[in-house]
Amino acid sequence: MKILYGVQGTGNGHIARARAMAHAFKLQNVDVDFLFSGREKSAYFSMEDFGDYQTRRGLTFCTEKGKVNHLKTAINTNPNQLWKEVSDVDLSSYDVVLNDFEPITAWAAKRQKVPTVGISHQNAFRYSVPKKGATWLDQTLIQHFAPTEFYLGLHWYHFQQPILPPIVHTSLGLETSKQSFILVYLPFEDLNEVSQLCLRFSNHEFICYHPSVKACYQQENLTFMPLSYTTFQQHLHACQGVMANGGFELPSEALTLGKKLLLKPLSGQFEQMSNVATLESLGLASSMIWMDPSSVRVWLDEQPAEKVIYPDVADSIAQWVRQGEWGNVGTLWSDLWEQVDFPHYALINE
Repeated sequence: MKILYGVQGTGNGHIARARAMAHAFKLQNVDVDFLFSGREKSAYFSMEDFGDYQTRRGLTFCTEKGKVNHLKTAINTNPNQLWKEVSDVDLSSYDVVLNDFEPITAWAAKRQKVPTVGISHQNAFRYSVPKKGATWLDQTLIQHFAPTEFYLGLHWYHFQQPILPPIVHTSLGLETSKQSFILVYLPFEDLNEVSQLCLRFSNHEFICYHPSVKACYQQENLTFMPLSYTTFQQHLHACQGVMANGGFELPSEALTLGKKLLLKPLSGQFEQMSNVATLESLGLASSMIWMDPSSVRVWLDEQPAEKVIYPDVADSIAQWVRQGEWGNVGTLWSDLWEQVDFPHYALINE
């Protein structure tokens, strides 16, 4: 079996999920090529796991100061180039296309009638799961942005729907500890606002990763770090807690490692708003709507978190893909959720 795996490159969470799947397929000796779209090739980092990967411009959303800028998104969209990229992808040598909310490979497979399996958190919103702030446009994007023939949705809880637990890369061999520092990853926020917020709490140590940081430097109780998969994972495994936006993959990793979470959703992005509301309703995270010092102060005093035990979802999906029965997720669903174990304080209705 030969697979083309299309990955949305605008968020590092999609890439982290693809990295876990790359390891799973490699262990099973499956031939996989990767195509990423959504950012410039020079902006990708720590991509060694993906071999000779391809990139395309694709389609992405523009953000400014923690909000989606719909006008700039529309201005930066080039339909002609997008269609050319779709038309130029040759899928004749592939048996199936896997897709993590990536439009180029999804539409190319639809056009060339190649089987496609969507594996993403976005697919969970096709089902009856908690949604907050979802508009008609949001629902339309979920349905048509990267259409596939079969769908696997990923979420922190099943909500009695045919969706799977998160894909979390846990094979790094790093020891988990709880040191005194807080890991901060708020890439959609203004760096100056992030630093001013953290500097208010001089009795706490913060390590902040941000796309605007190009070299490591120190400012009082705050250490700034450039984006790096390896060092970020080291700090994630060692930190006391995580302050982040409302994506899916980083909170999933933090939950698995037993790190407490304070999340600020990206304003105007229904997926992030829904994610944060869901984790709060499950008792697994705290939230702040703006860069709110009072919310940070309360959260810093909260007790340490306990681990959520999720199974090796990537390995199970890789085996399932190889079997080729992509319309049947029943056994996969039941086997994986039976292995999930939530902390005693989680608000779970089994």
